[in-house]
Amino acid sequence: MRDAAPASPSETVYLKDYAPPPVAVRHVALRFRLDPEATRVVARLDCERTGDGPMVLDGEGLKTLRVEIDGAALPFADLIDGHRMTIPETPDRFVLETEVEIAPVRNKALSGLYMSNGMYCTQCEAEGFRRITWMLDRPDVMATYDVEIEADLPVRLSNGDEAGPGRWHDPWPKPTYLFALVAGNLVATSDRFTTMEGRDVALNVWVRPGDEGRTGFAMDALKRSMLWDERVWGRAYDLSVFNVVAVDDFNMGAMENKGLNVFNASYVLASPETATDTDYAFVERIVAHEYFHNWTGNRITCRDWFQLCLKEGLTVYRDQQFMADTRSAPVQRIGEVLTLRARQFREDAGPLAHPVRPESFVEINNFYTATVYEKGAEVIRMLRVLVGDAAFERGAQLYFERHDGEACTIEDWLACFEEASGRDLAQFALWYSQAGTPRVTVRESFADGTYRLEFGQAVPPTPGQTEKRPMVIPLAFGLLSEDGREIAPTQVFELTEATGSLEIAVAERPVPSMLRGFSAPVILDAGQSDADRLVLLAHDTDPFARWEAGRALSKDRLVRHAAEGRAFDAGWLDAMHRVATDAEADPAFRALALSLPSEDDLAQAVHEAGVVPDPDRIRATREAAQRALAERLGDDLDALRAACRVKVPYSPDAADAGRRSLAGVLLRLRTRLDGGEAARVAYAEADNMTDRMAAFACLLEAGDPSVAAAFEADWRHDRLVMDKWFSAQVSHAAPDVAVAVAETLIRRPDFDPSNPNRFRAVIGALAGNMAGFHRADGSGYRFVAERLVEMDATNPQMAARLSSAFSTRALWDADRQAMMRDALEQLAREAGSRDLREMVGRMLAD
Repeated sequence: MRDAAPASPSETVYLKDYAPPPVAVRHVALRFRLDPEATRVVARLDCERTGDGPMVLDGEGLKTLRVEIDGAALPFADLIDGHRMTIPETPDRFVLETEVEIAPVRNKALSGLYMSNGMYCTQCEAEGFRRITWMLDRPDVMATYDVEIEADLPVRLSNGDEAGPGRWHDPWPKPTYLFALVAGNLVATSDRFTTMEGRDVALNVWVRPGDEGRTGFAMDALKRSMLWDERVWGRAYDLSVFNVVAVDDFNMGAMENKGLNVFNASYVLASPETATDTDYAFVERIVAHEYFHNWTGNRITCRDWFQLCLKEGLTVYRDQQFMADTRSAPVQRIGEVLTLRARQFREDAGPLAHPVRPESFVEINNFYTATVYEKGAEVIRMLRVLVGDAAFERGAQLYFERHDGEACTIEDWLACFEEASGRDLAQFALWYSQAGTPRVTVRESFADGTYRLEFGQAVPPTPGQTEKRPMVIPLAFGLLSEDGREIAPTQVFELTEATGSLEIAVAERPVPSMLRGFSAPVILDAGQSDADRLVLLAHDTDPFARWEAGRALSKDRLVRHAAEGRAFDAGWLDAMHRVATDAEADPAFRALALSLPSEDDLAQAVHEAGVVPDPDRIRATREAAQRALAERLGDDLDALRAACRVKVPYSPDAADAGRRSLAGVLLRLRTRLDGGEAARVAYAEADNMTDRMAAFACLLEAGDPSVAAAFEADWRHDRLVMDKWFSAQVSHAAPDVAVAVAETLIRRPDFDPSNPNRFRAVIGALAGNMAGFHRADGSGYRFVAERLVEMDATNPQMAARLSSAFSTRALWDADRQAMMRDALEQLAREAGSRDLREMVGRMLAD
């Protein structure tokens, strides 16, 4: 990728420059005396020289009180230069002891040791430990830890096994980014789990008093994750206790610190009254994800931050497997593809494109991206397709056996699968080094009993990579007859060159079902006719391919309407009607099939069709399509909604969640006909937050002025539900008032910009309201830019992440592009952090 525009060239870190540290830290003993304004941290490091050169330690915002080697004081003032302390000479083995003072209450960046509503907590990934004490703060320095926490607080937690009140011992070597400390007034929901090795493990979910009634689902998800990891991957837990803590102020979703997982409270707390089905699914998946990191990230970590996908992409793949086994596998797969296309394909198509393993960075926090996570998982999924299930399982076990306790690279990972499968994976490794989404074309011909498929691939230029090599692309496909019979079951064609072909002997011209299961993260142009897509939508045995056929039909109609004003044809509406009324189909699948392509998706499609997208026209197109579909369903709408009623009491299981999802889609269509009459009834009758939020969104879109006040009156006492309230009002606001709504909300006394959830609920929601953010007067751009400058002063990570809203600049008309550039230039002038400077520099360089 193209290098960013850092404040100075020295800020850029390059993969090619990696060198192991000359000093290893074998054991770390930490003693904390907690105080909001003056926490004392004494660190004792048992060190061993492993190479030549000075020992260089990292530290930020530390008041250094003393530095000693083997008890002898060092003149530390002469050794410290900015964020580095350089010790030129050391013995071969020695003990380095430092004492520093920090102020957790003033740490608004939420990195290092900080305070959240009176509770001490940490976030050390990626480089937050240096805000706690002096250390070689890098992932290839792995040590065992002993921690002592002095404080007049009832709960004092750290990594590993409890060695006494406020004392913890972690016997497993770990890098600094996995260190954690939590202390405060907390209560626990507790349980136990016995591993397949016979270890009795105490499980605790710690929350603020009053929240303990909403922890049951998280605990259940944790136990199921532990059992699943043993059954499917053969991985057992390795400590006597596993603690989860819910924190209100947290930049990330959660953090996998060894034995002490710290979570954003929104991904732990769930009850039918306060959490939607989507919330429950997130709790389940994120609890599983962080637990699975115990092996893929903790026991085996990444050598350097360029290898981030080795832990994150792999663990996303594992949590996807878990969710597929737990819920509806086809629906989960479609959801994963929707997320990939909405986030990662967009990333690949713009100035923020980068390889799964980047070559350089200025701020590593900016590379916790959809490319590293979601595309990283897709690469592992392709690896399994290519080597086969048996070889994949052998390779995975070889990886665990060979590299347990090590900090590894992508090459270490792939070598295990080369050995297990006998395949040369050198070309496959391009998926880690080449940015961009491959575009695959498929063309067919049939004559004299021979069916021929011709394939082509091209990877478009991306920043810093103008020339691309052909990738290994596994294309799963099957063949159907024109009346829906299966002619050929699923098989895989490996496209390894720029072009390729395949011939199959068949008695009749088949309908190809391409990219089954979304076997590769590519953009596919299969050149299919409407007639073929209708066959696939009606008969394909692969759920993803069936959904994709319907999606392609819908997108084609909406793009034509947005670009040319073409009316919606009866054939498409009839096909959608058949999907809606197919009582044999999974309700969750029907909900996905009836949900039209998003405004962002349509904008990209219109752009690819050679037309400059108009945000207002795209929004109007979706509205018109929803109304046309609602009119086609007509009287069936109410009967279909009635059929979605679920049993009481509420259950978040996949079957009930699917029915509620379909009911919500149908209610949205009904609202296009009755102006919100049915939604008002549904809101009044809702006995769970899923149904309540679905009706709330419909009423906001219908322009009901009373619903927001009524919702607030019922839920102002609950911080997480109020996050939904803030977000929904901006997300569902009409384009001409979206900025005004956001401006009103940030002036409320309960809008706390220092809380990431609340900030995302307004600023992130406005960036996601496409027509509102891209207002022709530029007010959306100016509003978001001003808020990001303010946030950058205290929480650079949050500001940098949300700045990606400006990454689609190239899609729009000249006036909008100019106004977006003005906003980016304002951010470039006023940004104080390297986090935001790097993101803005990459977007301005496009």
